[in-house]
Amino acid sequence: MKNVLIINAHQFYEGMSSGSLNKLLVSVIQKEMEQRGYRVKLTDIEQGYDINEEVEKHLWADIIITQSPVYWFSTPWIYKKYIDEVFTAGLMQQSFLVNDGRTRQEPSRQYGTGGKMQGKQYMLSLTWNAPKDAFDDNDQVLFTGKSVDDVFAHNTANYTFCGVESLPSFSFFDVIKSPEIDKNIMKLKEHLAHNFL
Repeated sequence: MKNVLIINAHQFYEGMSSGSLNKLLVSVIQKEMEQRGYRVKLTDIEQGYDINEEVEKHLWADIIITQSPVYWFSTPWIYKKYIDEVFTAGLMQQSFLVNDGRTRQEPSRQYGTGGKMQGKQYMLSLTWNAPKDAFDDNDQVLFTGKSVDDVFAHNTANYTFCGVESLPSFSFFDVIKSPEIDKNIMKLKEHLAHNFL
């Protein structure tokens, strides 16, 4: 039986983002993983957290899934704060990584190979106002052919740096103008089944 940590990175904004969709998607992910026999722990960043407990949850988990809205082309700032605090503690305790892979004796070694979290997987699940057509298309002005995973490489890099395998992300596009909630929930379930069965 594998262990899953689900992180809800939502941040409330009055009149703009209540968090109901992210809560729904967290519950869908939890139910899907539990039905497949996974043990699940949850962290809702906005409700507060203990840094050392979050380090332990990361060490316990075989799979870490972050569910987040996209605010200004990134995750909310509270998620960045969470990552800074939890990963710095993991570094200081030398439980997430020992160093960046290099040493003073061997400075030419591969940067980013000092992680201790091999065998774990990370998946990012996002809710966007942007439509799907904005990605993977060189004719699009904003992302100029980049995929969602390209745009969010800054997010997955900290996990990769610690030795975790980053899986393809899931995106729930166009949540304001054309949400198609039921259809996208089915796509999320298919994405989970493809990656975790």
